[in-house]
Parts: sequence; C-alpha cells; structure tokens
Amino acid sequence: MYAVIKTGGKQYKVAENSRVRVEKLDFPVGERIELNEVQLVIRDNAEIVTDAAALNSARVVAEIEGHGKSKKIRVYKKKRRKGYERTQGHRQAYTLIRIEEIKS
Repeated sequence: MYAVIKTGGKQYKVAENSRVRVEKLDFPVGERIELNEVQLVIRDNAEIVTDAAALNSARVVAEIEGHGKSKKIRVYKKKRRKGYERTQGHRQAYTLIRIEEIKS
C-alpha cells in the first residue's frame, strides 16, 4: 500500500516501514505523529483512492527518528568588472520519519 502525503509544502510517496526525510517538524525524537494531508492512496489490489471524502478520513502514522541538517549548499554571486563577489552557505534542516501505518 502506498500513499502520497503533503508536509512542509512538498509531496512525498510513502509506503509502510519506509524512511523519509521531510522538512523540519517541531516534535521530539521518538514521538508518534499523524499526517492528515493525504493526497492519494494506492491499495494492494491496485485500487486508486482519490475521492475527497475517503481521503479526509485517511491518516498516515509515523514515528520521528531524528533531526539533522542536509549537506551545505554554496551560493556564489559575482558581477564581472564591478568588484562584486558574495559567497553564502546554507544547510537545510530536516526531520527523518519512519512510516508505521497507512490508514485509509
């Protein structure tokens, strides 16, 4: 069974017992959370559920396994012949979650 969930402004295709890195969530490590914004459910018999009423009751239960930061991204700007150079770095925060159950 698969589901497409929406969290942090992005959509993720998840299956049971899979791990996903999502945008940072403000929950402690080890806590179980329910993700309510389910966009699509694909059952084991290849049935696709897109009905709005059925998706409103659908839930994805996940456990938070950790928090961290991604690899550093270098941002470099330069304007030629003007003496303008800027270097900036960015590390995006993430939360690692493990999908325990898909309730449809």
